[in-house]
Amino acid sequence: MAHLQAHAEKQIIEIISRYKDEKTPLMMILSDIQKEFGYIPLEVQELVSEQIGVPVAEIYGVVTFYSFFSLNPKGKYVIGVCLGTACYVKGAQQVIDKFSEILNIKPGETTEDGLFTLEALRCIGACGIAPALSINGKVYPKVAVSQVPAIIEEYRKMGGAN
Repeated sequence: MAHLQAHAEKQIIEIISRYKDEKTPLMMILSDIQKEFGYIPLEVQELVSEQIGVPVAEIYGVVTFYSFFSLNPKGKYVIGVCLGTACYVKGAQQVIDKFSEILNIKPGETTEDGLFTLEALRCIGACGIAPALSINGKVYPKVAVSQVPAIIEEYRKMGGAN
């Protein structure tokens, strides 16, 4: 925990205190920490463990099991390409390969500038508009490989803007 800054530690303890009356608060605490900081590194897991008495191994198991939790910081724009059956059959693999090629990262990685994270998703429930992808919750339907450069450029232009 020596790496954790004092203000971050204080914020995490405040999040934990919101759920002091809950019988099983772990998922709610981790969810709030993920929303606040964007990831849940080991130092944070150790602090949560110390505060609520749940072993670090159990917390780590939860963080690594659920895909919406992350051990590492994610990019400003998280590109999630659906590789579920319908999307895969309609060419989603070629779409994610194009993102990977242009951004020079593999799925699960973040660009050096911190702008993009590329993720391979199992199913986003958009089978009727396959192949689909989402970027920070915005769904793109029937994405063709030829659209990938323009999609990336759209977000590069926004850059650091919210």
